[in-house]
Amino acid sequence: MNIKKISKDIYEIPKEGKMNVPGVIYASEKLMEAIKKDKSLEQVKNVAQLPGILKASIALPDAHQGYGFSIGGVAAFDLDKGVISPGGVGYDINCSVRLLRTNLKKQDIQKNKKKVVDALYRKIPSGVGRGSKFQMTKQELNRILEGGAKYMVEKGYGDKDDYLHMEEGGFLDGADTSKVSDRAVRRGIGQLGTLGAGNHFLEVQYVDEIFDEKIAKVFGLKKGQVTIMIHCGSRGLGHQVASDYIVKMEEKYGFKDLPDRELINAPIKSVLGKDYYSAMACAANFAFANKQLITHWIREEMEYLFPKIKIEVVYDVCHNIAKFEEHKINGKMKIICIHRKGATRSFGPNRKEVPVAYRKVGQPVLIPGSMGTSSYVLVGTKKAEELTFGSTVHGAGRVSSRSSALREIRGEDVKKELHKKGIEVKSGSWKAIATEAPQVYKDIDEVVKVVDELGINKKVARLKPLGVVKG
Repeated sequence: MNIKKISKDIYEIPKEGKMNVPGVIYASEKLMEAIKKDKSLEQVKNVAQLPGILKASIALPDAHQGYGFSIGGVAAFDLDKGVISPGGVGYDINCSVRLLRTNLKKQDIQKNKKKVVDALYRKIPSGVGRGSKFQMTKQELNRILEGGAKYMVEKGYGDKDDYLHMEEGGFLDGADTSKVSDRAVRRGIGQLGTLGAGNHFLEVQYVDEIFDEKIAKVFGLKKGQVTIMIHCGSRGLGHQVASDYIVKMEEKYGFKDLPDRELINAPIKSVLGKDYYSAMACAANFAFANKQLITHWIREEMEYLFPKIKIEVVYDVCHNIAKFEEHKINGKMKIICIHRKGATRSFGPNRKEVPVAYRKVGQPVLIPGSMGTSSYVLVGTKKAEELTFGSTVHGAGRVSSRSSALREIRGEDVKKELHKKGIEVKSGSWKAIATEAPQVYKDIDEVVKVVDELGINKKVARLKPLGVVKG
């Protein structure tokens, strides 16, 4: 494949053949070598062939092979000529991250780590097949699918400040429950308030370093402070929505003209394209509501352990989503459809989408590390809006598959190593720990260094883990 290095940390796959735009990869030399080991670059090139794609098919420093699009992939489409693709969103719709800040200090948790992790593990269902103690009717689920975290707060599971400090105000507009299948509803109805499995986690952390005192103060973060990070998504409901619409699009449009059948799609303005977006919005809202209920239960459990604790939402970011946003195209502001697959929004100051509390400095960007490594709080920039349609990385990005991790790594050994580093880990299975071991991921510090140097983000704070609950 023809790949040109444009400048430090920027590579291009020139437009050729059936490509409508070039491919652009943002990565250091070290990360580029990891990206080349799977089909990520081929996927970037394939996405560049989709109708109506604008400017470039983009891969970010955490890119690795996914379904259709690479994970860590971004593509924007013209509303009239472009398409919407489930492969550009992913199966775990709105798999995303919420950060909570507390008034506790690291030393408050240090001597109680095991007790805290055990309590949160008991309180928050995690792992494959573990259902929720929160039961609801189909009618109630429909209201959640339309109202997201905002609806949960209105029902008493949180405070108004919670959803005011979230992407989209805690719910994505345009949701239509009539576009969600009965099977998706059945899969989701018993899963609200659950972490699930895979790379999902709940992590008790502390602020290890502040890089920008002014912005950290706006975000309510200070050195030594305890934070809690939640990473989960739309569970079985989101997975079923993706499956349903992949089948519908294959039946309606076929895939013989596609470079990869996993890039099945529908025109944005077609009936099927609109239906998929409405169903996807429902799944995204389920994910927002899921984290809101988990937040409520975290507060209950932590208040029992620390009666004077105060827990507030810093921010909640979406991954795996399609959005209608306004961006500059050929010098003019225009509404377009952005696919962020394993990517996070990164808007700079003065965008109306950024919560009022943060609007002067830019959007908080939450980058979770792998289990046992640092996570980061960054801030969005105007540069990201120029380079990547206001997008950035969503984490470290895998370098080996779950199956190879199971062949090479023992969960028991990982837990021992983490324990030596002072990190408590609780999981329902050794397999879950092995497949999420730190060594199966790229170097999070290197990934963050690239986006910081490119100006796609600016570093605000580094968080280090004290205890982790894994699915």
